[in-house]
Amino acid sequence: MSVSIPSPHMVLRVFIISLLLSLSGVARAEGAEVRTTWRLLDYIAVDYSAAVSNGQVIDDFEYSEMVEFSSTVGEQVAALPDVSAKPGLIAMSVDLRQAIEKKASVERVSRLARALGGSLLEAYPVPLAPRSPPDLSRASTLFSQNCASCHGASGRSPPAASMTLEPPPIDFTDADRARQRSIFGLYQVITQGLEGTSMPSFAGLSEADRWALAFYAGGIAFEDLERGEKIWREDDRVRRLIPDLETLAAITPAELADAIGENRALAVMAYLRSNPGIVGQESADGSLDLARRTLQQSLAAYERGERAEARRLALSAYLDGFEPVEGILATRDGDLMRQIEQALSQYRSDIESDVSVLRLRERHAFAVNLLEQAEVALAPEAASDISTFLGAFTILLREGVEALLVVIAMIAFVRKSNRGEVIAYVHGGWIAALLAGVATWVAATYFVAISGASREMTEGFGALLAAVILISVGIWMHGKSHADEWRRYIQQKMGKALSRRSAWFLFGLAFVVVYREAFETILFYAALWSPDSSSVILAGALSAVAVLSAIAWFMLRYSRKLPITQFFKYSAILIAVLAIILAGKGVGAFQEAGTISMTAVSGLPRLPDLGFFPTVETLAAQLVAFLALVLGFRYGNRHHR
Repeated sequence: MSVSIPSPHMVLRVFIISLLLSLSGVARAEGAEVRTTWRLLDYIAVDYSAAVSNGQVIDDFEYSEMVEFSSTVGEQVAALPDVSAKPGLIAMSVDLRQAIEKKASVERVSRLARALGGSLLEAYPVPLAPRSPPDLSRASTLFSQNCASCHGASGRSPPAASMTLEPPPIDFTDADRARQRSIFGLYQVITQGLEGTSMPSFAGLSEADRWALAFYAGGIAFEDLERGEKIWREDDRVRRLIPDLETLAAITPAELADAIGENRALAVMAYLRSNPGIVGQESADGSLDLARRTLQQSLAAYERGERAEARRLALSAYLDGFEPVEGILATRDGDLMRQIEQALSQYRSDIESDVSVLRLRERHAFAVNLLEQAEVALAPEAASDISTFLGAFTILLREGVEALLVVIAMIAFVRKSNRGEVIAYVHGGWIAALLAGVATWVAATYFVAISGASREMTEGFGALLAAVILISVGIWMHGKSHADEWRRYIQQKMGKALSRRSAWFLFGLAFVVVYREAFETILFYAALWSPDSSSVILAGALSAVAVLSAIAWFMLRYSRKLPITQFFKYSAILIAVLAIILAGKGVGAFQEAGTISMTAVSGLPRLPDLGFFPTVETLAAQLVAFLALVLGFRYGNRHHR
């Protein structure tokens, strides 16, 4: 039997283009209009006090700016793409403009501007925080090089020459201004500059450097670091108020003061703005808190009749809130992890089915209760060196075995064919995949934000592409499981090397299969990682590598002893099973990304490691893969007879 195997170059092109399309959906600009509008609102909230006091204009220039900026905000909000929240945003912008025209109190205008800014970012999300804690060791040098000429060497005393500028540069020790300023607001000004002032854009600096400058400048006014550290470490309520970098970047000292008191808030801000990396150590709590908050927003949207928005938020609760800690939870409480997966899946399915609000509230309450149990299971005090070791070990072993089986089958096939010269292509494929996985992690950490949906899309593309290729390879191997077919193949190939096309096909197959597993493994390790347990995680990873190496050695040794027909028969069956598993995983990933509908089938278990999900769509995909293999195998048997 002759089976046409896809061109390796086409395989690689399809995979790379698919991956780039997936990532580009996340890396695209979130909208300069939204950023500019938010920055204007932040400026109004902070500087209105310099324009109006007790209902009287105290600075004509500042007041004219406030009027101009509030009008611009209204125009820019009206020009934004239509979403369900847009009419409300327009109404809020009108309220703000009218309040400024009526010279309302500072408190009222600031409250209106902050409320509109928060609602704007909910409706049109933009990245609010750095992708990793900024390196403040560089911040002092960056400030001296870029900011000192106007703001002074330490930000405390602007040089006399700069005071002739209109308006003059701000003094970062001004307590009243500092308590109203968020790190995100400073980052926006550093990135885009400030119209009508001498403040230029520093967009030429890297994103990481701009965030470092924002944290540095935002911390100059606050000094009580020791007290702040003590409060942060001892008060669980404070840690819950600032669960992640996004919250730290968005919250102002004044907003925190409303919750915990002025002096405590300023001390905590002094500590966290000087040590932002400490917030990242609470990532599990923050992620689950995000899941709960987003799930609550989803329920509220459903109650308003906004079904599409409710579905989008439900997906975000799973992908951006729960999935980042899914791997860790699986090692500590696998049953709870599966219950949460099932509960969130059922919640999304109920939205699709247009159930009653009362029914969805019940689903919501059940899911939230499970998420709270997960928070307890993932609390730092619940962790141990053993659980961390097992987490690192099982994650790598589970993801590695699937790719290892295919790569070993490829190496064994090449050896059976006496074509050792192309083994280098197989090794090159899996090594390139590992390097690409590391590059993806670097890109996701420092350059582009890869959302949960894009992670699933990338995994889905990789799984389905690998499934299609493995179906072809499995049918081909089954055809060679007959001795006479193998002899004919050897006679045709004997005396000449495998073509360059075939060699690159082996490279492409190894790359696609291994990259998918490497991508998923890196995501799990990123969620598991913490500086305090790095040695334990490394030990778990190395132990998994040792076990995988032993499996590889045993399989290669055993494959040499197998008669050639049995080797092809067993390899064909193994690859067929993997193809069916990957078909289910691929469609399941697209379902979790929200691009394929999800029709639940009750009474069936959820077995993600086997690609088995209780939905009509995943079962249909696996049935199609199974039928394609059966027809291919039967055709091969008939052709042999």
